[in-house]
Amino acid sequence: MTNWFQRFGAAWITVFERLGRAHLFMLQMLLALPGTFRRFGLIVKQLFATGVMTLAIILVAGLFVGMVLALQGYNTLVGFGAEESLGALVALTLVRELGPVVTGLLFAGRAGSAMTAEIGLMKATEQLSGLEMMAVDPFQRVFSPRMIAGFIALPALAAMFSAVGVLGGHLVGVELLGVDAGAYWSQMQSAVGFEHDVLNGLIKSVVFGFVVCWIAIFEGADCIPTSEGVSSATTRTVVYSSLAVLGLDFLLTALMF
Repeated sequence: MTNWFQRFGAAWITVFERLGRAHLFMLQMLLALPGTFRRFGLIVKQLFATGVMTLAIILVAGLFVGMVLALQGYNTLVGFGAEESLGALVALTLVRELGPVVTGLLFAGRAGSAMTAEIGLMKATEQLSGLEMMAVDPFQRVFSPRMIAGFIALPALAAMFSAVGVLGGHLVGVELLGVDAGAYWSQMQSAVGFEHDVLNGLIKSVVFGFVVCWIAIFEGADCIPTSEGVSSATTRTVVYSSLAVLGLDFLLTALMF
């Protein structure tokens, strides 16, 4: 029994020790942001790597999610004679919930894992140590540009996901199931508000972008500098980021609505 308590306590000490190091790492990244903005080319390069390279999967996923929402929503609404409200159902579901959440999960799987693997490989091959030897701050040169890029890219990707999802819902609802096009768009416009729907979805996506990039960059910088360590760090990034997105989604939804 004593050994069990020792192992239990040691495990929690390790968890809190890593949490402390992660928060100190985040503080260093935030302090490095002013110097990073002077290297605008690095931010643009990372925007391409994290945003543009993730765009294809976001657009395809958004299209099919919108189409599935329209099919499921129509089957439910037609029983109440309210199929004209299909546009409002699709738009509210995407803007408030599925847009930010699914984008955050896909971003963690695509861009977050790539960040961790890239930074972990730089650590394993001692490139980060080489930058420090040349008096180049890795936070300004490597870490902060990726944080800024993810912070900008994820809200933009979430907006594109929602827009494509609405078009996918229109494709199924209007073109396939015969819902009136005027009713689809007018019900959507009257139901979706900027302050209570669009703005809340934007806040969610901004928070998700910050947290996912923080986890991905820290796991890469903190990994064991071996091939197995980089692989484990990449796996942890996807798992922790996905759990963080889902947990924060519940907290933010409870606060907003």
